[in-house]
Amino acid sequence: MTTNLADILVSHRTRRPIVMGILNVTPDSFSDGGAFFGPAAAIAQAKRMIDDGADILDLGAESTRPGSDRVSTAEQIDRLRKILPAVCAMGDCLVSIDTTRAEVAAFALDAGAAIVNDVSAGRDDPELLPLAASRNAPVVLMHMLGEPKTMQADPHYDDVVSEVRAFLTGRIAAAGAAGLPREHCIVDPGIGFGKTLEHNLALLAGTSQLCQLGVPVLLGPSRKRFLGELTGATSPADRLGGTIAACLVGYAAGASLFRVHDVAPVRRALTVAAAIATV
Repeated sequence: MTTNLADILVSHRTRRPIVMGILNVTPDSFSDGGAFFGPAAAIAQAKRMIDDGADILDLGAESTRPGSDRVSTAEQIDRLRKILPAVCAMGDCLVSIDTTRAEVAAFALDAGAAIVNDVSAGRDDPELLPLAASRNAPVVLMHMLGEPKTMQADPHYDDVVSEVRAFLTGRIAAAGAAGLPREHCIVDPGIGFGKTLEHNLALLAGTSQLCQLGVPVLLGPSRKRFLGELTGATSPADRLGGTIAACLVGYAAGASLFRVHDVAPVRRALTVAAAIATV
């Protein structure tokens, strides 16, 4: 089934699960850094994820793993230049650009990307939200405590669910002030971005409270460290079972978008869950 932008923006009402495949065009991402850094490998992986049932491919050229260093705008574009246009040209899947920089987002949108996924929720570059508004491009607004370099140093919340919900409410308002309509906002609680194991579990358990914001909720638990803490799976590649469990819990609570590395098994699990939910 081909997915269009309208399907994604109403997925929280239709309950159709949307799978976003992760394509890191980086040498240092936490799970697959370097595996798809070259154009041939990246384009082959994009094709594989489309065949596996991805609705969206999320391309990023800057790692946001804990402790990571920033990558310049020019370097991000250089990493994407031979890959993102080719992926967009496939025409079988929507493409999202994972960046906090307006210039990178503009390059990607010019090449055919349809969505901007900003882990800073528009705080890193004040030009990003106005750019998205001018291009009529939906934006994923994610919660992150601090920045990737330091976010896991000592994260603290009095009530993580209410604080993340308040933050996302504020960023939806900021997007609106920049000209981006509410219906073009997608929110992401930022699993693993400045959160402990307990914070991540609380956010997954409290997903229904985030869904009350009335916009699609995206969850990105894929292969995250907290899953290894729970299961003993030290290698990110061995955390598929935990990833599926987290996605299914989120779907049952109302989340509709799931950003994952392992598209095919997550797609199958969500297909079954959706069939049960709509009986």
